[in-house]
Amino acid sequence: MPSALVFFNELSDVPSKAQRELLTLASRFDEATLAVASEVSQEAQEVVNGYGVAKLLVASGGDDAFIDHSLSVLEAAVKLSAADVVLVANDNFNREIAARLAVRLDGAVVTDATDVSADLVVTKDELAGSYSAQAKATSGTLFVTMKPNSIEDVPGEQDGQLDVLALELPGAAAPQIRVVATEAKAVSDRPKLTEARVVVAGGRGVNGDFGPVEDLADALSGAVGASRAATDAGWISHDAQIGQTGVTVSPQLFISAGISGAIQQKAGMQTSKCIIAINKDVDAPVFEIADFGIVGDLSKVLPQAAEEIRRRQA
Repeated sequence: MPSALVFFNELSDVPSKAQRELLTLASRFDEATLAVASEVSQEAQEVVNGYGVAKLLVASGGDDAFIDHSLSVLEAAVKLSAADVVLVANDNFNREIAARLAVRLDGAVVTDATDVSADLVVTKDELAGSYSAQAKATSGTLFVTMKPNSIEDVPGEQDGQLDVLALELPGAAAPQIRVVATEAKAVSDRPKLTEARVVVAGGRGVNGDFGPVEDLADALSGAVGASRAATDAGWISHDAQIGQTGVTVSPQLFISAGISGAIQQKAGMQTSKCIIAINKDVDAPVFEIADFGIVGDLSKVLPQAAEEIRRRQA
């Protein structure tokens, strides 16, 4: 059976939901190795060991390097582990790394994947999520970027002690780009947009007021998203944008409020398990892909929904 390598640029004491999903997927293969481009705490090592990972390759340093350190770490890990498939997150940073190394190592890369079988057949979304396709590499190491919420997080049994190795980076060149300043984002109690099981998104129809959207999201312990029209208008920050030029989400429940459903926006959310659309326009394109549709004023529908949900939770 093929072996798998998972790569994290960094790993906190409590791995994120998306990271745990990658570890779960890797545990399906004959041998699973994890490479991390930063220090890994004892608490994080215990979590990793609970997913049946055999080896942990660690290479700290390069804190001020934008991408070069991560590239060097993953390249060294691929060569050392001789893995058949490399699993990374489906964000811009990891897609860039996977694509670069696939070219450098004469491998293959598949993005937007939702599953990888034991014989390395990759299931992925195509044409902005309109179709599901299966692909298989014909040669070389396979690099796969996995969409969050595609794999159920299921820890395995600890087969033994985790083997932790310091990864050597021979001949690492000086970074071409260095990070000169960082600024922490405001901390939110809501889950990350790309990892949330419930997403409530607002569009042009909120008319600048995201209060009802945020209130319903909080009632459902979900994340808040938005269309490009809403972010461009300055009603909400651009990191909430969902769509072809924003982030892609695949939650269990996606609630679209006041979003017309143009193809660019559909591309970011139509792989959601269940879609509920709320719009005053009965002919809005979003109703074509919605599992449930509500034709009505979102400023009235959303508060009623949030109130009823809280009543039932009580």
